[in-house]
Amino acid sequence: MPPKTFGTKLKRERMRKGWSQAELAAKFGVTREYVARLESGRHDPPLSTVERLAEILRINIMKLLK
Repeated sequence: MPPKTFGTKLKRERMRKGWSQAELAAKFGVTREYVARLESGRHDPPLSTVERLAEILRINIMKLLK
């Protein structure tokens, strides 16, 4: 089994909330396409973005980073 990437962890946590990419994007103030790029690994976000996503998802940031 391949290691989980930031993008796969983000998608897992988003889906646990029952949110679409568009819903997460609206809560974060970005486009759905940006969320798709994060989840697919096509964009490597800065730590500040990861912190904000963890806050929006109401999870510990380490769930996205470890």
